Formats: sequence, C-alpha cells, structure tokens
Amino acid sequence: MILSMKWLKEFVDIDISAKEFAEAMTMSGLKIGKYELEGQNIENVIVGRVSFIEKHPNAERLFVCLIDTGKEEKIQIITGAKNLLIEDLVPVALHGSTLADGTKIKKGKIRGLESNGMLCSLGELGLTLNDFPYAVEDGIFVLQEECALGQDIRDAIGLNDVKLEFELTSNRPDCFSVIGVAREAAATLKKEFKTHEPVLHIKNEENFKQIDVCVEDKELCPVYCAAVVKDVNIGPSPRFIREKLRAMGVRSINNIVDITNYVMLEYGQPLHAFDLNFLKENEITVRRAVPGEQIITLDKIKRNLSKHDLIIADKLQPIAIAGVMGGKFSGVQEDTKCIVLESANFKADSVRSTSRAHALRTESSYRFEKGLDSQNCVLALKRAIELIEHLNAGKLAYPLIIKDYTEKAEVKIKFCPDWINNFLGTKISEEKMREILERLDCKFEKDRIVVPSYRNDLREMADIAEEIARFYGYNNISSTFHSGCSGGFYTKRQKFNRKISDCLIALGLNEIITFSFFSPKSYDKILLPENDGLRNSVKILNPLGEDSCIMRTTALPSMLEVLSKNYNNQNSEANLFEIAKEYTPCDVNYLPNEKNTLVAGFYGKYMDFFAAKGILEEFLKYFGLECEVKAEASPSFHPGRCANVQVKLKKIGVIGEIHPEVCENYGIDDRVYVFSIDLDALWEDAVFDKFYRELPKFPAVKRDLALVCDLDMPFDELRKVIKRKAGDLLEEVELFDLYVGDQVLDGKKSLAFRLTLRSSNSTLKEDEINRVVEKIIKELKKIDVVLRE
Repeated sequence: MILSMKWLKEFVDIDISAKEFAEAMTMSGLKIGKYELEGQNIENVIVGRVSFIEKHPNAERLFVCLIDTGKEEKIQIITGAKNLLIEDLVPVALHGSTLADGTKIKKGKIRGLESNGMLCSLGELGLTLNDFPYAVEDGIFVLQEECALGQDIRDAIGLNDVKLEFELTSNRPDCFSVIGVAREAAATLKKEFKTHEPVLHIKNEENFKQIDVCVEDKELCPVYCAAVVKDVNIGPSPRFIREKLRAMGVRSINNIVDITNYVMLEYGQPLHAFDLNFLKENEITVRRAVPGEQIITLDKIKRNLSKHDLIIADKLQPIAIAGVMGGKFSGVQEDTKCIVLESANFKADSVRSTSRAHALRTESSYRFEKGLDSQNCVLALKRAIELIEHLNAGKLAYPLIIKDYTEKAEVKIKFCPDWINNFLGTKISEEKMREILERLDCKFEKDRIVVPSYRNDLREMADIAEEIARFYGYNNISSTFHSGCSGGFYTKRQKFNRKISDCLIALGLNEIITFSFFSPKSYDKILLPENDGLRNSVKILNPLGEDSCIMRTTALPSMLEVLSKNYNNQNSEANLFEIAKEYTPCDVNYLPNEKNTLVAGFYGKYMDFFAAKGILEEFLKYFGLECEVKAEASPSFHPGRCANVQVKLKKIGVIGEIHPEVCENYGIDDRVYVFSIDLDALWEDAVFDKFYRELPKFPAVKRDLALVCDLDMPFDELRKVIKRKAGDLLEEVELFDLYVGDQVLDGKKSLAFRLTLRSSNSTLKEDEINRVVEKIIKELKKIDVVLRE
C-alpha cells in the first residue's frame, strides 16, 4: 500500500527523515519496502509570470515571451502555446533543468531568436487534468494557485509529498488506512496520536421522504449504515483532496466520488454513493442474489449473479455487488442532486468468494476480504458527511440510518508477564509491558487486556507477546536456543563443500546448480560409446518426461547445457562450476550410489588448457595438495588435449578440451575446457590445518636454467627432478619460456626454468648454489636432458 507522508503527519508528529522513519517502522514490524519523493526528477523548474507576448517574426505559429522569475533580468522563451495571457503564472523550465520524464532542457535558438528555457504543460510535469481540472490538456499549465515568483514548482503545486510503500500482511487490515498506520507510527515513535471526531449538522426535512433499509442476510452484513444527502453540488475536488489522492495512487473524479475514496484511504472503510433518483421506491435491501439476476457494474460489464452473491438492491433490481462494485446506472452522475451514502460491514469470506467468482478485484473488495472493524462504519460515514458539508457539496437531509446486528462483546486476554518473558526468552518488566500495550490502545481490567475492536489479530497470549517483542525491539532481545532444541551446525563435509565454493568463487568462477536427471540422449551428445559403463543409469519410475527420465552418471552434460545456454545468450565468456552428485545403480533393492563430483567448465577469449589447469592447481593448492597431469584419451575430449589428474599417485579426475563434435552438438562455436574432480577422493587427501610460517630472514637467490629435451617430454617430469634434487633450498620453480626452432636440434625443445633458492638459516653462498645446480644437471642428464649452449 502506498501512503502519503504529508497525510500521515496530520495524525502524528514525525520529526525525522523519511529514511529514518522507514527504518523505525520496519523494525517495529510494519515494513516499508521503499519510499520516493513526488516529482523527484523535476529540477530547476520554477514559477514565472508572463510579462510580454508577441508573435515570432520568423514563424507564424510561435510566440516570443518575456518571463519574470523574480529576478532583475527577465527571461526570453519561445513557445507554440496559444493559451497564454500577460500576467499568467506558469511553470518555467530554466536552462539546465530536468522534466518529470528525465528530459533535459537547454537554451538554444529557434528560428533565429534565442530561447532560454521552456514553459511547461501538465504532462511535462508528470500530471493530468485529474490533478488540476482547471488546466488545459494541450497548452501551457496556467497556475491558479497562490505562489511566489521563483518558487520551486513542486512546492507551488504540492508535488512534494513523500510516498511510502508499505508491505502489509493480511492479518493487519487496520493498517490499510492512514489512521491505522498513524496509530502504529505513534506507538513506534512514542508520539501522541491525534484523533479527529467528525461533527455533523443535522436538519430534519419534514417534506423529504426517507429511504427504507432492510437487511435480509444479517450474517453476511452485520452492519449497514446509510445517509441521505440533498442539494448535492457535483464539481471538482479542492486541491488538498486531489493532492492526497494523487500521492496514494488514486485518480480524482469529482468531489463526491473523491470524498468516498478519501474516507476509504483515511479510515480503511469503503463507502459507496448511490443516486437517489435511481432507487426505485426509495428502498434498499441487502440480500443474496436470485439465480438469473444480472447487473451491469461500473466497468460497463454485464454480470450474471448467483445465489452465493450478496447484493444491494432496490425494489426492482440489483444496484451493487456488496463490497465489490456498484452498478453503472445507480452511481453518481454530473446532474445528481441527491445521494445515498452507504457504509457497511460485509463478511470477509463472502466478499472474497464473490470477487473471485466475477474476477473483479477492487480497492473495496481488497479491504473487505481481510475483515474490517464493524465499529468503523458509523465513524467513516460521519467523516464523509462532514467533508461534504465542509466543501458545500451537499447537506444531510435527516439522521443516519444505522442497522447494527453485531454483538458488542469485547475481546479480553489474560495478562501473564511471566509467560510472555518465558515465551520470548526475555526479562522485560511488567511496567514496560503495560506501557507498550497502552501505546497500542489496549486497556486493562485488573489482570485482563481489553483489545481494541480494530485489532482482530490479537486473540491469544502469543499475539500479545509478539506485540511486546516488536515494540520492545527485536534487536534488544538476546539470541537464545529454544528449550528442547539442539544447536544447528555445519558438518565437516558441509564445511568442506563451502570451502570449495569459496575458493572457486575467489578464483573468478560462478556456481551453478542443475538437475540430477536428464535424457539418455545426453550420452550420445557427449559421444559416450554404446558399451560404456556410464550408460548404465538409474531409471526414474514416474518421470516428468523423456528429458528427465534417468539419473545422471556424469555431470558433464549438465555443465555443457549451461555453457551452451550462456554461449547462445551472447555471453562472451563463462567460468562455471557445480558441486554435483552422480548416481550409479547397485542392487535393485537398494538406493543408487551417490558420488560427489566437482565439475568446472570454461570458454572465452582468455581461456585455454593451461589457464584451466592453473585454476585447478590453485584449487588443489588451497587444500594443501599438488597434482600431476598425464595424457589420456577420453571420447568426450579433444584427442591429445586431455589428461587425468593425479594426487599422491591416485587418479582423482580429468581435465581437457571438449571434443569439437561435442561442442557442435551443444551449439557452441568456441573451444570449451572442463575439469572434473572426485570430491570423495579429494576429501580423503585434503589438508585442512593451516600452519604459520614466519617471513624469511635471509635473501633469496634466483638461477635460470635453459634445458634441451625431447619434444614430447612433459615439462612436469623436469620440474619433479628439479624439486627432488634441490631439496629444502628450493622455494619456487617456474617455467618462463618454451622454444622450438633453428637454434635447437630437430625433435628437441628448449624449456627455461627460473629457480628461487633460499636458506632459512643463513645467506646462501655461491658454492652452495652451484652444488645444487650441478646436482640438478647431473640428474637431468640421466633422462637425456642437457643445458642449452
């Protein structure tokens, strides 16, 4: 619900900013989703007076105006509007200003003459004729408001309210009104709630025929109030009504209709006005519809009524669907002179079922179906008549007609402070509890709480405890375990999975979650051989369709599907991972085996095999592990660009470039790289303990080795020899160059390694360094690797 902050301030003093107010209300349980200032886009638009007008010398349809903005120098503005006169007050958009739709206004020349701004129409200020009925739709907005030259246009026309958007729950129908929210605001801010008692001037007209009201179904309509207003004068509403309706998203129509909407928003009680001339024999009957009856509602739709619909009828026919919408021919017209104002209470279930049956949801039904306070009917009707009289829009013909069939029993709840403290886990004093409840308009009769009639959500002690908790402050209540419940903690395996996610996200990947089932055709798309054991899948007995009829034995198709979707959505790169489950069947009497697998997929301009391998190595390093990769063949991967991943001489996964034919099957015209890791195997070898190592005290020494080896020799084999022979002195070994060409023999390549050596005990001497390098070179010669000359 959108609510006007200006209107709210009429009932409670709010001396804090909109942001602070929104935070306070949200913390006390009445959440404000957002707030915004009316006309917030409008900047540098002010009030000006037309002091001179003449036709443009170079254009027949343009006029040159001099505008007085309260400064010494007048502004020349060129306009095409024909509705301007000298002394008219108009909105002036100065050079550099912004209009409601974000349009920027700048000075410039029009047909040879300079124009230093623009005169604004209603539409350019984000307004319509409903907001200012005296304006013209296709011309400049000529102000009839009291305003000063140079005044900001938003202040001049009242376009400066703050609109608060409340996210209300259905158990608080009392808050679907300005007064209801004002009560909550007063309790939250510990301010006085300013009430207003409507005052009526009743004059009995002896010659005025009264109407007869009969309520046949008292269960569905426990309260029905009516008032006859004569000498009705239909016209536009005054500005204060139009402003408030606009701020709350309601369109102004005319004074009578606007007053019914105004009271509905203010009190939360829907009203309806009937034209007395259309009431046959001055009778109103509240009854269930007779099957076959029809009514044309205000939206000009003919509706067939059923016996379940509660209607308002005159002597001959239905004139309104109770609590939902009035009839087309009984509403207020431009020539209406006498009306009947209705204020009733209809059963929530009845209004809800009727509203749904006719697919007709209105502001009225929206409120009635939540259950309204029956004691609000008379008060709201009095307020409407007070406004009518105040605006000279009519006179009350005779006293109100009130049909009230409700029981006036008050709701009383036993007050048990100890129970409340035990329930909340608090130590709030009884005095504090009473103070909070009294702020909420609750009364006390000895040890019982008397609940206000409008609070139909307070029925049990737990409800009272909730009220005390939210106004005491949830942030003031210490966190405690509920008695009888153990604390919730992550298991070691759950922590392990979270570490995996954290690490890969830090490495620039995004986590995905896919379904654990897919189509058998997925195996064909990844070129899995017909006799491959992975095709032996668990079949689902009642699948949703062929695309989800088996449990996956490999998560590779799921990853490729997501990569394909991203690629075909024109995403230039993707770095994804999933902690997936793979399912392999076992004995028919048992559930399938569930294997935990990490699968990561990549494509993009900066991605290649070595980049994917680097991510894998960093990932394993996070868990204190180093890996080796050894070439192997796999049908789903590119021949010669696939390797198994080993940790401690045990295979735990695979890494490689996806086969081009597989990429084609998934509609990906780019190179795709994937690695898959057995998380159950990784769990066994992972090192979770982290140890502190002090910063080195002695300097490091770097040595470069250019080594010549066979073209097909993996560089990792050389690195392992270097690490083994350098021992503890080796801090880091880095491959920084690869050369194949004329300067080495055919079938050979040159690999350049940079060694970082450091001793933790002393500064390394040259002979120590040379001994280490000699040991490395000697060992490398055994595998036919020599220094490059």
